[in-house]
Amino acid sequence: MKTTPRRHDLDWLRVIVFALLIFYHVGMFFVPWGWHIKNNEIYDWLRWPMLFLNQWRLPILFVISGMGTYYALSKRSLWQFIWERNLRLGLPLLFGMLFIIPPQVYFERLANGDFIGSYWNFFTTVAHEGIYPEGNFSWHHLWFLPYLFVFSVLLGPIFIYLKRNRTKLVDWVKRQLENPWKLYLFVLPLYLLEAFMEPFFDITHALIDDWFNFSFSLVLFFYGFLLIASGDVFWSGLAQIKKRAICIGIIAFVSQVVIWLFLEDGYIVHFTEALLKVVNIWSWILVLFALAAQYLNRPSKQIKYANRAVYPFYILHQTITICIGYYLMDLTWGIIPKATILIVGTFGLSWLIYHFIILPIPLFHPLFGLKKVR
Repeated sequence: MKTTPRRHDLDWLRVIVFALLIFYHVGMFFVPWGWHIKNNEIYDWLRWPMLFLNQWRLPILFVISGMGTYYALSKRSLWQFIWERNLRLGLPLLFGMLFIIPPQVYFERLANGDFIGSYWNFFTTVAHEGIYPEGNFSWHHLWFLPYLFVFSVLLGPIFIYLKRNRTKLVDWVKRQLENPWKLYLFVLPLYLLEAFMEPFFDITHALIDDWFNFSFSLVLFFYGFLLIASGDVFWSGLAQIKKRAICIGIIAFVSQVVIWLFLEDGYIVHFTEALLKVVNIWSWILVLFALAAQYLNRPSKQIKYANRAVYPFYILHQTITICIGYYLMDLTWGIIPKATILIVGTFGLSWLIYHFIILPIPLFHPLFGLKKVR
């Protein structure tokens, strides 16, 4: 089977978006929305950049994951692919739920006064007190992993068929993308889900009852594969529509802010806001892909190192943020020193653990999703 050339811009985007996840979770310590632990002072103004980032940060990861699946299937059969997904997603998930996530729950229980005692005493309760939030067993921020695995199993056979056969669907997408404006056709299914499904299903990250988030993310995962399958017409269309997509994204988000601040809920407002939201999400996804393709599609030692490190960083980062945050939350310091300590501490400790513990010890590699170096 022909090997598809690697796109280094997708590696860079994956690293950048996961780095933004660290900044986002540090921000969650300071904003009004619920999180595992909260600072003693809340900063309402921070919600605006957080809302902007929140709308597209996870959608673009699912699109990138769908694109990565296209490349993975270039070298694997369906069963090889599913087995590899099981090892790279399932094993780190299980290890994380047993050893990485419990400290997060422990510090949350301490902060809320729900537990008093040593970490070891708490750890012995994890396996038999049930599922979070009532119990202490959870996948917390690692929810992304089981979703990717289920998506891979569900869509894997379809992807294999699309990749190995010339299909009307891929040909139709290629024809549509000859007009760059038709990149916005992909908004329609997202809008239908946002307008008609989102009001009825809260986002739970629990997989089995998370119908809107599951469906929305599955569509984005499928989009990633389909766009890569369309070939050069996608990348040339991005270059042509980049500046217009930036303008559309700015207008869509500012319009949402106006609705949030000045309009009452209602059917017209709901359907309008749903359209603005998905247009905003898709516009920034297109913009980021376009910018990365223009400036980042070249190999380097830095991206090779960072791309391998990003998975362990993702697994480790929120636990480190919460552990540090617990000891900062009641201090009378302002947001700048606290946020600086959280950001530097999370990146720094994640790197120290990765570089000096995980990398040198091959036994840890599969537990943190690291592939063997060829």
